[in-house]
Amino acid sequence: MDFPRLLVSLLISNVFFSVLFFPFAEPIPSADEDRSIINPSCCLGPKPSSAVRKNWTCRSVTPASPPITDSGCAVWSEACSEAVLGLASGPETVELVRNIRRKIHANPELAFEEFETSKLIRDELDRMEISYKYPLATTGIRAWIGTGGPPFVAIRADMDALPIQEAVEWEHKSKVAGKMHACGHDAHVAMLIGAAKILKTREHFLKGTVVLLFQPAEEAGNGAKRMIGDGALENVEAIFAVHVSHMHPTGIIGSRPGALLAGCGFFRAVISGQRGRAGNPHHSVDPILAASAAVISLQGIVSREANPMDSQVVSVTSFNGGDNLDMIPDTVVLGGTFRAFSNTSFYSLLQRIKEVIVEQASVFRCSAMVDFFEKESTIYPPTVNDEKMYEHVRKVAIDLVGPTNFRVVPPMMGAEDFSFYSQVVPAAFFYVGIRNETLGSIHTGHSPYFIIDEDVLPLGAAAHATIAERYLNEHG
Repeated sequence: MDFPRLLVSLLISNVFFSVLFFPFAEPIPSADEDRSIINPSCCLGPKPSSAVRKNWTCRSVTPASPPITDSGCAVWSEACSEAVLGLASGPETVELVRNIRRKIHANPELAFEEFETSKLIRDELDRMEISYKYPLATTGIRAWIGTGGPPFVAIRADMDALPIQEAVEWEHKSKVAGKMHACGHDAHVAMLIGAAKILKTREHFLKGTVVLLFQPAEEAGNGAKRMIGDGALENVEAIFAVHVSHMHPTGIIGSRPGALLAGCGFFRAVISGQRGRAGNPHHSVDPILAASAAVISLQGIVSREANPMDSQVVSVTSFNGGDNLDMIPDTVVLGGTFRAFSNTSFYSLLQRIKEVIVEQASVFRCSAMVDFFEKESTIYPPTVNDEKMYEHVRKVAIDLVGPTNFRVVPPMMGAEDFSFYSQVVPAAFFYVGIRNETLGSIHTGHSPYFIIDEDVLPLGAAAHATIAERYLNEHG
């Protein structure tokens, strides 16, 4: 099916089916509330310690029938992609994904606080009779559809909102002051729920198991890293994820092989000297002079040490010293960010930033301490697409939207904690466009004016479902 026909199908279905909004009704569970284990054998992979297991809910349904191998999509074809797209653009799926997205949008929750969002997702999984394990990483969910056996392929959606006050006036505006889904994670969850509905309908075709990961704390807290620690990737051999993008028109799908998003880190340095009168600087040890030299020297790391073909960034964004115009202060605090597209370059930058600040401070008789906030989980490695997984996404996208609506996108200096998954198993991260000037869907993520073109939701669901089913078809 070409992309124009897809849009027509989506627009027609949207005219005839309105969306109702239902606020969350269940209270947030307490952090120490024990959740009963329902049929623990349904939890795939090795069992954790009893201290962890006592807080799990693990719901199981009857395993799927053996996969059909002599009919249907035994050999993947364009007709199989059209069948998935047809389910995605059907009125039930369109209504479902819009409802889910709007409910979550109106009730945003920050990192590791996504209790109501998680409850909403689990209610939908229960309705669809899909097995799952909860919680992972405090609020996360690992669900699965298919045979229960290998191969296992994962598709992931992030759930958290941002500490931003929404400035868009519409019916489903955020009800929580100072919190907003300003990066599209509400849409990501809706797309994955839509994909779950499609895959459950086609479960008899699955030649293995699709793992659905609903992840907390992408924006802050390295939720992906904690999900992995709690077993999210157990048995998984490949993983995929989508992100909405205002840079591309609605329905465009884009990705690239290799480095897609940069690794990102932050630093804070405290340079200490000796306080003294500004009129008698020889009686002081001046940390402002030392810090100024450090800022200048930091710029030489990229301009004189990095390969010009290897894009890197070191930016000092904060510089705070004394507030008395007649006194040299005893300390100066400076900080900033650094980015790179490979793990080697990223960790080399980290090491050199520390060395430059400490050594430059010593030149001026000062001392320095540098903090990279590693305990606060603010370091994100580069997001690197496996070439074979990228090629899989490209094939799926071309079948769904046509070759002219797939784009090889340039790498970006933004960061994503999907990078932690890509360090463990072959992975591919891709974009789906939401730019629509008529609707005002033109603002970048993390903007209080951020909105999305909801016509993209069924396409995102179809992309997720097709990527997963076709992967199993070709690797089962």
